[in-house]
Amino acid sequence: MAATQARLSQRALAGLDVALRVPCVFIIDGIFNSYYDSPGSGWGGTAGRTLLRVLGVLAACVVLLLSQKALFKFYTLFLAVVVGAAGVLINYHATAHLDLYSAYYKTALGFRLLPRSGLTLWLGVAAVQMALGVGYIFLLKLHSVLAALVVVALMAPLWGLVVELPGEARQLVALGSGLLLALHMAGCLALRLPCCYYSCRYVYLLLRHMYRIYGLQLLLEDTWKRIRLPHVLRLFWLTRLAAQALILLYVVQAVRKEDTAPADAQGGLLSGEVVWEVTSNLIISGCDSTLTVLGMSAVISSLAHYLGLCILLFIGSTEEEDKRLGFVAPVLFFILALQTGLSSLEPDERLVRLSRNMCLLLTAILHFIHGMTEPVLMSLSASHTPSYRRHLPVLLVSLALFLLPVVLSYFLWNQYVLNTWLFAVTAFCVELCLKVLVSVTVYLLFMVDGVYGALWEKLDDYVYGVRSTGSVLEFLFGVVMFANGAYTMVFEAGSKIRACMMCLHAYFNIYLQARNGWRTFVHRRSAAQKINSLPEASGAALRAVQDVCAICYQEFSGSARVTPCRHYFHAPCLRKWLYIQDSCPMCHQRVYVEERPAPPAPPQAPPPPGEEPAGGGGAEQPAAAQQEEIGDNDSIEYDEEEWGARSGGGGAAQEEQEEQYLDEQEESD
Repeated sequence: MAATQARLSQRALAGLDVALRVPCVFIIDGIFNSYYDSPGSGWGGTAGRTLLRVLGVLAACVVLLLSQKALFKFYTLFLAVVVGAAGVLINYHATAHLDLYSAYYKTALGFRLLPRSGLTLWLGVAAVQMALGVGYIFLLKLHSVLAALVVVALMAPLWGLVVELPGEARQLVALGSGLLLALHMAGCLALRLPCCYYSCRYVYLLLRHMYRIYGLQLLLEDTWKRIRLPHVLRLFWLTRLAAQALILLYVVQAVRKEDTAPADAQGGLLSGEVVWEVTSNLIISGCDSTLTVLGMSAVISSLAHYLGLCILLFIGSTEEEDKRLGFVAPVLFFILALQTGLSSLEPDERLVRLSRNMCLLLTAILHFIHGMTEPVLMSLSASHTPSYRRHLPVLLVSLALFLLPVVLSYFLWNQYVLNTWLFAVTAFCVELCLKVLVSVTVYLLFMVDGVYGALWEKLDDYVYGVRSTGSVLEFLFGVVMFANGAYTMVFEAGSKIRACMMCLHAYFNIYLQARNGWRTFVHRRSAAQKINSLPEASGAALRAVQDVCAICYQEFSGSARVTPCRHYFHAPCLRKWLYIQDSCPMCHQRVYVEERPAPPAPPQAPPPPGEEPAGGGGAEQPAAAQQEEIGDNDSIEYDEEEWGARSGGGGAAQEEQEEQYLDEQEESD
């Protein structure tokens, strides 16, 4: 029970921490989206506004990066200031505009807010002021004397209304009350200013320490997790969207009330036309800046994450690498938004571009889901699992991955004319269908192999043929997409981000894929050559072995290959093994050794007359043996006489060699 309460309290604090950081993002977004152009202000006014904008952004960023404890302290002071300011404004309004004997007010929506009775009105305002005073005292943790002074300062203007002071006197009382509260708030802020300074300095020192020790990448990751930036951006976007939705609905309602047409011809408030208009406006305003695009990316990240978890749960996969859909989808969406300049477009163009980006994002998500389901499909086919409950979910997902691109392409071709965007979406859809067909074909081949039970020697060739065909088609699609992107960059919308993405596409989807495919082909060809060079055993020789293949543990039915170390294996099994390493699975000796001709021995000079060869007894020692003997003995040393005999003569050259040898010996000593 205690652990549950602690967990709930931690979640509540985390939610409050996220909610308190959202206003900073609103402030930054508002500063970046505010435009004020005054022709007569001059460069001084422009510089002043720019300075204020920079200071506002810096202050918001500092508050956004505060620790949780410092953030709570900051908002406590801020809320105390707001409560005190609200009390002062209420006193000013009460003394300047209220008449306790003829009070009748309505709000903009038509509801009666204040009663007619002056005494009831005074009691209501007094209750509000008392609540504000208690809140102010609680937030600042004031002592009894200061608390009493705050309550008196807040209630004094109201008592002036009761005793019917003159208008000027009431205004002076309200002014004095406001000055007293303002001085108290300024004193409290001045006393807490060192604490704020040390909190900011602590954050700065912590970030600098982490940067020096762990580097920029880990610093950004830690800050990203500490302030829960995805949750902050997601809450910012949803809050902004909800506020704009309420404003739009209120505007629509006000416009419909002012319309003179009959009510029955107008339809209901939530008619299809109104819903579409409100939704399109919300979508357009939901990506009108960089921060809103980041917020939409955070929402897409959450949706993609839960979609990936549901698919993994449905197909029965537990791979941690397959849970990256919540990271891949928002990154791709943000890159597409930057590449197309989404936030800088006009509203109508922005809606069209966003829909196109969503189509591209959908195809990318389907490709990623196929990457999640293919390993599960291959593992089920290779393990020959007989349970239909394990196979059916994966096959259903594969069927959906094949049908959804077809439906999407059919719908888009019926709605739009051919352009570079439609061509790219269609190419991605066709590529996904080919991937699904390749995966299902390989799955069926393995399942057929498991049903028959006998060794299928051509299975590996068939699987390689299917997969290589799919890889070649994917490579061709990559080349076509690169050409489509180049055409788009040159003739339609060129940008630096698009150029970078094209370079990455050329490297990962074209160059690396071609290199890996060629390496696989070379390995297979080399393995086939090695297998063909080994002797084949069959018939009586194979029956005399009375053993099974050490790789697949199946009996030798037809023939087998014999390694130089006299071990027997199936040819397909040994070929798969040779794809990985060139050694026997049993004894780890080399299976295939290329015979290279030995290099010719260098010619030897005939010995001088009267001298015997260096081998003694007239026997000649081979040159290779001499070189091996000298090479193996690394500790051979010569004295001066031996050095002179080996140098082959006297003179200046011999003396130079002797001096060099002696110098080397002295240096070594």
